Amino acid sequence: MSMDFLTLALADFKANLWLYLSIPVTSGLVGYVTNVIAIKMMFYPLDFVGKPPFFGWQGIIPRKAGKMAAIACETLVPTLVTEREIFDRLEPARVAAEIEKPLLALVDDLMDEIMREYEPTLWETLPIRVRNIIVRRIQDDTPQVVAQIMGELRNDVEMVFDLKEMVVSTLIRDRALINAVFQETGKEEFKFIGRSGLYFGLLFGVFQMIGWTFYKASWQLPLFGLLVGWATNYVALEMIFRPQTPRRIGPFTIQGLFFKRQKEISRDYARLIADEIVTPSNIIEAVLKGPYADRVFSMIAKHVKRTIDEQSGIARPFVAWTVGTKRYVAMKDTAVSRIVSRLPQTVRAVDGYAKDAMDISSTLAGRLEVLPPLEFERMLRPAFKEDEWMLIATGAALGFCVGIAQVIAFRLLAVDPTLATSALRLIGIG
Repeated sequence: MSMDFLTLALADFKANLWLYLSIPVTSGLVGYVTNVIAIKMMFYPLDFVGKPPFFGWQGIIPRKAGKMAAIACETLVPTLVTEREIFDRLEPARVAAEIEKPLLALVDDLMDEIMREYEPTLWETLPIRVRNIIVRRIQDDTPQVVAQIMGELRNDVEMVFDLKEMVVSTLIRDRALINAVFQETGKEEFKFIGRSGLYFGLLFGVFQMIGWTFYKASWQLPLFGLLVGWATNYVALEMIFRPQTPRRIGPFTIQGLFFKRQKEISRDYARLIADEIVTPSNIIEAVLKGPYADRVFSMIAKHVKRTIDEQSGIARPFVAWTVGTKRYVAMKDTAVSRIVSRLPQTVRAVDGYAKDAMDISSTLAGRLEVLPPLEFERMLRPAFKEDEWMLIATGAALGFCVGIAQVIAFRLLAVDPTLATSALRLIGIG
């Protein structure tokens, strides 16, 4: 490189100092913006926007909610918690005591409702005292029946409740919730991706500026823009997950950010799972409406029908004779189905006790904290790994477009240098 060429290049740099300094600044902004956009593209929009299947976009996680949930759930069930463990922590007698009051009110309402529906004349004819005896006897036996049903559920929990199915179906049904799981769990990692885009962009931009100072090829700025958009996303993702274990490099110890925060992430993840997914209400709904709902219905029906028969006492023969045996059976079946349909709302009274007894949050947090790195990575990595190339390619494409815009701007300024002064004055520089 001749001294004349070097002198001219440095003179041009000095004459257009602010313009040259804008290159690393622009590069940093490109790195930051492309990384932030890439993160947003992972989660939004929740529903497809555009013309499917190719013209438009839907967030990667909402679009593949089922697959994401299933992968994340592989770490959760049965490695960390099982159906039996959850139910074994619930005392049947305590559950019955917790829901006794709303359940008694439900029995009272249903008896009156069903009798008025099937045999309004008969029910009105029965003396109030007899009606109250029937209802009271059934109510008296209700806590015991609830305890018996809970006992059977505990004994055959794997046959009536699928925890993994419940978690996956809950997350698929509520795409905003699966977004929240990944966003809350990886909040610091996502912030790091945005910041690292700025830092790496500035660093790459310095090299870009030096290169443009001495060699002004039209392809140079678009190429650097593409590399910045690609590299900032790629490097940030690698720094989050690699290395998995602490590694000494000279005086420094490096480790993937995700693994450095394992305890904090474990607490956040466990809290979300306990508060939003594996809740008492969701468990009850899954038991009553899940893949084994018929077995649960049969179990409840057996106890409820027997109780109605046993406790109707003096009125049962009269009722059966008056309405007919088939109609009496139909009335019991209706009572069972309506009890089952209203149970999710009724058993909300047990939420406080059940949440404390199951202690899902503390259990999961403690076990997640000691998971080996490879298993722990499976919690959040799917959010990055799935279509990761697309996010990196998007960053590269945006960087390439900015590079083209830079070339056009520099060429225009070469024709009319006053454009630079005007632009700088417009933004308050110079």
